[in-house]
Amino acid sequence: MPVLTGPRAGAAKGQAKSLVIFLHGYGADGNDLIGLARPLAPILPGAAFLSPDAPERCAASPFGRQWFPIPWIDGSPQQAMLDGFARAEKSLNAYLDETFAAEGLDESKTCLVGFSQGTMMALQVGPRREKQLAGIVGFSGRLTSPELLKAEIKTKPPVLLAHGDADEVIPVESIHDARNGLAAAGIDVRWHVSRGVGHGIDEEGLTLAAHFLRDALL
Repeated sequence: MPVLTGPRAGAAKGQAKSLVIFLHGYGADGNDLIGLARPLAPILPGAAFLSPDAPERCAASPFGRQWFPIPWIDGSPQQAMLDGFARAEKSLNAYLDETFAAEGLDESKTCLVGFSQGTMMALQVGPRREKQLAGIVGFSGRLTSPELLKAEIKTKPPVLLAHGDADEVIPVESIHDARNGLAAAGIDVRWHVSRGVGHGIDEEGLTLAAHFLRDALL
């Protein structure tokens, strides 16, 4: 199982009061989201921002990474996606365990912030942790297998979802499927649709995320 590493910003190792862990999208890497630490740091004093690279090289983007293959993009078989997803879930859980041990913190002082495929990972791993995360933010993603969540859920971290109504990669309808699936499992979900925004993070969504993270961690 690969050991996840990636860029860091904010508080030094072992000195953080809280953790914000960014999970990037398909074909990117940890550098894609670590820049979000700049506007968030003044709102979250003492926070460390971590942005691990996904465990696999991306078949459709040789300089990027993937949490798992996507058959309709890279031509991989369906089973490869399912197997990759299971491997990524184990890798991310191991990364969280190692990070908590190294930082002297735990889930109660940690938020996951995902984008696209990273949102799928955050929503898969977060509610299945034994200890509850402070919160999860998901941009432009979806909830995979919502029918399984209710049976597998262990904790209920609050969730904020944001999506653009002009998203050309993951349709905006996915935010409604996700919020309904999360709510059915008893999770408190806030959500926002940004008008005219495609597959990305806009200023309005980031502002909402900043307020959510502040309330969750401070």
